[in-house]
Amino acid sequence: MNIQVDTQGGSAGGISMLGDGLVQIGMTSKPLSDDDRKKYPNVKFNPVHVGEDAVALIVSKDVWDGGVRTLDKEQAKGIYEGKVTNWKELGGPDQRIAFFNKEPGRGTWEVFVHWVYGNPKSAPAVSFPEVGGNEETRNKVASTPGGLSQLSASWADGKTVYALALKDDAGNEVLPTPDNIATHKYPMSRPLFVLTNGEPAGEAKVFIDFLLGEQGQALVRKHGYLSLDQLKAK
Repeated sequence: MNIQVDTQGGSAGGISMLGDGLVQIGMTSKPLSDDDRKKYPNVKFNPVHVGEDAVALIVSKDVWDGGVRTLDKEQAKGIYEGKVTNWKELGGPDQRIAFFNKEPGRGTWEVFVHWVYGNPKSAPAVSFPEVGGNEETRNKVASTPGGLSQLSASWADGKTVYALALKDDAGNEVLPTPDNIATHKYPMSRPLFVLTNGEPAGEAKVFIDFLLGEQGQALVRKHGYLSLDQLKAK
C-alpha cells in the first residue's frame, strides 16, 4: 500500500483537503464545527478518535528561569490583546513578551482561543508574528528572549522550551501531565481524529484499523500523545 502524507495546513488543511476530495483521510486536532460541515454539505465527515493531546503555553528558558511558571485565562487574554506586554507584569523578568501566534485555523490556535474566549469567533484580530508547525514554533520560542506561543504539549521538552501550568476556573494550577490530559483536568486537552468521507473502506480502512490496533497505538504513545487505552484507564 502506497501512503502519501502532507502535514501542511494543520487541522484546517486536513478538513479542507478531505472536503475537496483531495485526500482519502484527513487529520485534525480539533472537533469538527458546524461551520466545517456547512462548508462541505455533500461530505459525510466521519471522525475516528485515535488519541489525545493538549495545547501548552510554552516559554523560552529566560522566562522560565525568571520565575514564570503559570498563567490564568485573564493573563493569557491580556497578552493576546496586547494589554500585557512585559513579563515583569506577571512576576517574571523585565523582558518584552515575544508572542508567536499559531496560524488561525490550526487546531492548536482554535483550542487556545476557545479556552480564552469560549468561542473562536469571539477572538479579536491580532497582528503577532505567526508560526505554523510544531518544530517551527518550538525553535522560534527557544531562540527568542521572552518567547511565548501555543504548542502541542508533547513538544515541550523542558530543555529548550517549557510548558506553563494553567489555572483552571477554581484557581488550581494544572500542568499538562498525562493524567491531567486523560481526565481533562487540564483546560486545553484535545482529541486527535482522523477523518473520512463516510465509513472508511478499502485502503483507508486498512490504515485506520492499523492506527487503532496495538502497533498504531504504540506509535501514538511513542510520539508523546496519549493512546486510547490510556484514556480508558482513567
